Amino acid sequence: MSARTEWSQNPVQVTEPRTLEITEPVDALNVRVYGGTVNVVGTSDRGPARLEISELHGPPLTVSCDGGVLTVAYEDLPWRGFLKFLDRRGWNRSAVVSVTVPAGTRVEVGVVGATAVVSGISGDTDVRGVTGDSTLVGLTGAVRAETVSGNVEAQALTGDLRFTSVSGDLTVIDGAGGGVHADSVSGDMVLDLDLTHAADINLTSVSGEIAIRLPDPANARVEADTTTGTIANAFDALRVSGQWGAKKITGSLGAGSGTLKATTVSGGLALLRRPAREDGRSGPDGPGAGPHEDSPTAPPAGKKVL
Repeated sequence: MSARTEWSQNPVQVTEPRTLEITEPVDALNVRVYGGTVNVVGTSDRGPARLEISELHGPPLTVSCDGGVLTVAYEDLPWRGFLKFLDRRGWNRSAVVSVTVPAGTRVEVGVVGATAVVSGISGDTDVRGVTGDSTLVGLTGAVRAETVSGNVEAQALTGDLRFTSVSGDLTVIDGAGGGVHADSVSGDMVLDLDLTHAADINLTSVSGEIAIRLPDPANARVEADTTTGTIANAFDALRVSGQWGAKKITGSLGAGSGTLKATTVSGGLALLRRPAREDGRSGPDGPGAGPHEDSPTAPPAGKKVL
C-alpha cells in the first residue's frame, strides 16, 4: 500500500488492530472517530508517517492517503457538520488511534465521545469534539478548537488560539504565544498567560466563570466586565468600578500595547497576578497571586486556582 494509486483508488478498511507505515509524503491529517482515543504526535524525524490502531470495536475504520492527505475515519462520520453528529448508530463503536506525522502537517481531529491528544505540531490544528475532551500540547501553529460539552486543555501554545463551546471548559497553561479568542455559553475559562508582549486576548461567556492569571509586569490594555457576577482584581494599576449590578476592571498594564477583553453576563471574573519567584521574575511560587486587598470580592467561588 505504499503506492499512491493504491491509497487513492482503494482505501483500506481496517477491521482489527493494525500498524501501517505511510511511505507517501503526508501534508495533512484528518481523523474522525466515535469513542476511544486519538493521539497525534508531530516529529522532526524525516521518516514516514506511522499509524497504529491498537483497539477497534464495531464497524471498520477507513484509511486512505490521497494527494498528501492521510484520512482515518468512519465513513458515516463526516467532517462537515461534525458537531451536530449524534447518530445512535455510533454508540456501539470505539477505536484507539495513534498517528505520528511530520511536525508541519496540517491536522484535523474530530471526536465524539472520545478523547484527543495533539502534541508537537507546527502546522495549523483544528479540533472538534462533541462530548470528548481534548488536550493540546506544544503546538506552534494556529489552533482552532470547537466543542459542545467536551473540555479543552491547552499547554505551551505559541500560535493563535480560537475556542468555541457550548458548555465545555477551556484551560490554558503556560500560554506564551499569540492571541486567544474564546466564546462559550456556560463553560468556564481558566487562562495562565504571558502578556509581557503585545497580544490580543478576547474572552466572552454568558454564565461561565473567567479567571485569568498574568505576569507582573504585564503589557496590555484591560477591559473586563460582568453584568451580575462577582469580580476580583490583583493589580494596583487597574481600576474596579461598580458596586451593584454591572462591574468593570479597566486600565493599562505596562506599555499597554496588547489588549485583554473579558466579558461575562452572570459568571464571576478574576484577574490574578502570577507569583514572583525568588529571582524576581514571575513564576509558580511566591507571594502576590491573589486579588488586591481593596478588591470588592474574592475570586469566583469554585474556580480552579492556577
